[in-house]
Amino acid sequence: MHVTRDFSHYVKDLGAGLKHIDLAVEGVSCAGCMAKIERGLSALPDVTLARVNLTDRRVALEWKQGTLDPAKFIDRLAELGYKAYPFEKASAEATEAEESRFLLRCLGVAAFATMNVMMLSVPVWSGNVSDMLPEQRDFFHWLSAVIALPAVAYAGQPFFRSAWRALKSGNVNMDVPICIGVILALGMSLVETFHHAEHAYFDAAIMLLTFLLVGRYLDQNMRRRTRAVAGNLAALKAETATKFIGADEISEVPVAAIRAGDLVLLRPGERCAVDGVVVEGRSEIDQSLITGETLYVPAEQGTAVYAGSLNISGTLRVRVSAAAEGTLLAEITRLLDNALQARSRYMRLADRASRLYAPVVHATAALTVLGWVLAGASWHDAIVTGIAVLIITCPCALGLAIPTVQTVASGAMFKSGVLLNAGDAIERLAEAEHVIFDKTGTLTLPELEVVNAADIPADVFALAGQLALSSHHPVAAAVAQAAKARSPLMGAVEEPGQGVRAVIDGVEIRLGRPAFCGAEALAVQNANLDPEASVVAFRRGSDTFLFSVRQGLRPNAAKIVAGLQRRGIKVEILSGDREAAVAAAAKALGIDEWRASVTPADKIARIEELKRAGVKVMMVGDGMNDAPSLAAAHVSMSPISAAHLSQATADLVFLGRPLAPVLAAVDYARKALHLMRQNLWLAVGYNVLAVPLAISGLVTPLIAAAAMSGSSILVMLNALRARKVAGEAVSWK
Repeated sequence: MHVTRDFSHYVKDLGAGLKHIDLAVEGVSCAGCMAKIERGLSALPDVTLARVNLTDRRVALEWKQGTLDPAKFIDRLAELGYKAYPFEKASAEATEAEESRFLLRCLGVAAFATMNVMMLSVPVWSGNVSDMLPEQRDFFHWLSAVIALPAVAYAGQPFFRSAWRALKSGNVNMDVPICIGVILALGMSLVETFHHAEHAYFDAAIMLLTFLLVGRYLDQNMRRRTRAVAGNLAALKAETATKFIGADEISEVPVAAIRAGDLVLLRPGERCAVDGVVVEGRSEIDQSLITGETLYVPAEQGTAVYAGSLNISGTLRVRVSAAAEGTLLAEITRLLDNALQARSRYMRLADRASRLYAPVVHATAALTVLGWVLAGASWHDAIVTGIAVLIITCPCALGLAIPTVQTVASGAMFKSGVLLNAGDAIERLAEAEHVIFDKTGTLTLPELEVVNAADIPADVFALAGQLALSSHHPVAAAVAQAAKARSPLMGAVEEPGQGVRAVIDGVEIRLGRPAFCGAEALAVQNANLDPEASVVAFRRGSDTFLFSVRQGLRPNAAKIVAGLQRRGIKVEILSGDREAAVAAAAKALGIDEWRASVTPADKIARIEELKRAGVKVMMVGDGMNDAPSLAAAHVSMSPISAAHLSQATADLVFLGRPLAPVLAAVDYARKALHLMRQNLWLAVGYNVLAVPLAISGLVTPLIAAAAMSGSSILVMLNALRARKVAGEAVSWK
């Protein structure tokens, strides 16, 4: 009977002819597994992306729409030695919890057996140099075998299963030489015991497994804690919403059934399931996830609300702008996933080193045995030395060196309000020497208000608001919001860095820079009256008007700028705003280097100038007109209030109203890079010292087990230091 497999329910359409699916994969435990899976899946025709997330054992796949069946991915993973199935959060969490419990049981068995075998080994060690009778020594050896053999059979399952899957698929991974070393140690010990020899290595085999299980259990739990951050975000998502299906008729429907333009009811105590704008009602809402403000925010007509926001008091009617996967909360979750899946430069280096490990260590162990035999040693002593080489050269420390730091640092940065959007963002941010800030919406709060609204005729205000809806600039957005515009003008065209124009009844109308609208003289008059206000001009035929808007600096902005300067980072403002407004902001922030009235092209030219001088530039902008300069900089950052995050080109995104996350990101990045380098040196240095000692026969299998596991634990403990920095501003709330 032919059985078909339909996984279309789990496939997402990304547009542009691309499809996406997430698969949960069992048995992924190291950098070698990640590299093997990614290479194996990328080799399939039409696959454009294959990325393994070691944190939650998930594979993200993208491919060109066509004849490729998602079931082929699962078949290919089976060929590589991994069981896979479509990823579902609830089942994945249950599987992960069960795996964690299983590892803990294995660790308990191994630790218990280790303690008992070591108790038996101590009198044997002392007896070999004193007066222990051979019969007594044999008894202790056999008793150790009775304890160690079943304990290794049970506690070694995580490694034996992984090694067997790899060998069955014609590959090797880091668990293969570990298993060979353990099996050889046990086999040699049995042979030695049968022949009444003085030495056996049951203690080395079971201790090796104990140390390895300690490292693997700690690693898994650290990743689960980091993944819990994303789980906390997911907990903010409401699964249903109360939708108006008539003038006074409501129905509770799944969020997936909500579309932009729908009207939903938000009762007191409910979490908002959508992004939208309040059209009726008054209340207070808690939207600290987006703004960082722990105080409740008044909500009334025109107030923007976001998915995950908690309605405190009154009842609100909300017009939906985005729902389900299109909400800002979903975008934040996706960015966090990207951070956990992303691969840094140092991680790629460690991956390549780990891939070389298996063939190199097998060859080294074989040559060691052969060399000792040719040098006149017995096969017994040569094999014991080979076992020590197999055990001591395990690259677990190298495989953990970078991922652990990146995982800890990305989780700590998220708690400080920073999301990574690029795999090597941490390293590039740590290298930044010069920060260029945009002013509008970056150094200042994104909210703008039109301060001269009463001086603008109502019909002009309404028309300008409609035209402003076609612009991406935050100043234009303030005009649109103040005018309560709802529908943009048809045929409007935006000219980047200048403004937007349209033709109404044969008359051209323009909104944008004073020069774009022929309102330079009017702008000069306004600057004399209100030098700190930004202006946007509107022209209808021969009539020109000026909208004066103002916004305040972000909380603690001056303190953050001073903190950057104390860290040896030069700070500069490049803004398209007027000179008076930029000068006032620069003075308030203590920034000596600034330029006003610059275009996007001017910003890129300045960045290129600094790059030619060898300066590593960090650009902090709002992701709109600053997108080209964000892409041109060595590293870039945008506030959460910038463009739709899926369209942002920034390497990092910061949450909330304060500027504190920018300084926190620099501190965390610098410390993380320092720890990455430390871990690499620890891992490499360990092998440089340990391998020659093992080859020379100076290390027993027991010492090799302790040294190898100790290096892995040391690397992980060192990575945990990335959770804290000694900066003065690390909170975004």
